[in-house]
Amino acid sequence: MTSVNITTTKNTVTVNEGESTVVTIATQGPQGASFDLEDTNKIDGSVIYYDQTSATFKADATTTKLTLVDGGNF
Repeated sequence: MTSVNITTTKNTVTVNEGESTVVTIATQGPQGASFDLEDTNKIDGSVIYYDQTSATFKADATTTKLTLVDGGNF
């Protein structure tokens, strides 16, 4: 019987074994790009925009299709 010792420290895996063996390491990580959207105050017609102060994307009642078309500052 072969003995395998595995130690993990800061995302490093060390395998000590007497014979040549294929070892597969798999970790679960994020799937795709990270995207934070604050949409708790969204309404019909909200437009997504980036708010630098909070460093997030937002969809709220402040910026909508109507505020861009009817009286938006261009």
